[in-house]
Amino acid sequence: MKKLLIGFLLLTACTTRSKEVPVRTGSSVVSSGARPALDAFLSAIRSKDLQALGANWGDKDGAIRDSKRISRDELEKRELLLMCYFNHDSYAVLNDEAAAGGERKMTVRLTKGTLNRTTDFLLASGPDRWYVRSGNVEPVRDLCSRK
Repeated sequence: MKKLLIGFLLLTACTTRSKEVPVRTGSSVVSSGARPALDAFLSAIRSKDLQALGANWGDKDGAIRDSKRISRDELEKRELLLMCYFNHDSYAVLNDEAAAGGERKMTVRLTKGTLNRTTDFLLASGPDRWYVRSGNVEPVRDLCSRK
């Protein structure tokens, strides 16, 4: 009986169990609402992540990076400009309101060092999630030129 119990304990101790753990990939950065889409977009800008930025910038037809509307080279140039203009240390969403065509308009205060600039972002609901469609660069132009 003792040998059986010891054998059972050894067998149990040597058994491996596997558990499925979902893995996040770059393409699974899914924003279920307008605010999470804006958060992901601004996070990508702050971390200078072109892939994440491309995944969160789009319109009602989906991510701009997945469309054939502009070349890959042009996409990267535009993403680098977005990263420059909307560069920030922190941000606060001041207002979130409905806009034309089922879009959302979010007013955001971007802070870079001691500078604060307020600008608007338009967000569109795509086929399976929300995307940042555009941002007003006029109020934040000087954030791009300051180091």
